[in-house]
Amino acid sequence: MENPTADFEPPRLVIFDCDGTLVDSQHHIVAAMHSAFGAHGLVLPEAERVRRTVGLPLATAIESLLPVGGPSLAAVVESYKQAAIAQRLVPDHCEPLFPGLVETLDRLETAGFLLGIATGKARRGLDFTLATHNLVGRFVTLQTNDVVAAGKPAPDMVLQAMAETGAVPVSTVVVGDTTYDIEMARNAGVPAIGVAWGYHDEDVLWKAGASHIINGFHELPDLVNKMMGGAICAR
Repeated sequence: MENPTADFEPPRLVIFDCDGTLVDSQHHIVAAMHSAFGAHGLVLPEAERVRRTVGLPLATAIESLLPVGGPSLAAVVESYKQAAIAQRLVPDHCEPLFPGLVETLDRLETAGFLLGIATGKARRGLDFTLATHNLVGRFVTLQTNDVVAAGKPAPDMVLQAMAETGAVPVSTVVVGDTTYDIEMARNAGVPAIGVAWGYHDEDVLWKAGASHIINGFHELPDLVNKMMGGAICAR
């Protein structure tokens, strides 16, 4: 008897991080963190310390920066959220896309790849970013910290993205700029590609287990093609 699934090929899925990978949001994140700490009379954390937390669940990131004996974690988290909301109300608020992103998404979609996002942002913030850059509808699965049991570096977002799309580990790759992205992918049994333009240095991405590191989005289509097979259309 023939196996009806013998010729089944799972979808090929590319899961992107958002902050530091798709968009350069570091200045807004640092500003919101400084606003939150300032609201409670705390010494402002250095910008580099804040950038190193990008990608973690918000409460985890803030907890790592808070001094012992400071205000409640919940209070500072709420202050950060309010600062972030206020930023989005500013007319010229902008988290610029990194160069070459849209063209790369076009090439991947044309070649039949499914696209997803796994981010430390809340869904409201992610929706705002996608709408700002006319990217709504480009990603078939959106995973945020407020829809999973555990954020990065736990595997939950990758596992859920694969479940939603029918992809499997060998047909999935994660693209991100931090060790949390790389560790999330590895914990889900998925290869990870680091990006050289983000918030963690290349050496720590390699040490975390990145299989490759790209210097620009233009390198990504051919790379995932080699990793997973299939034709990439030149544009």
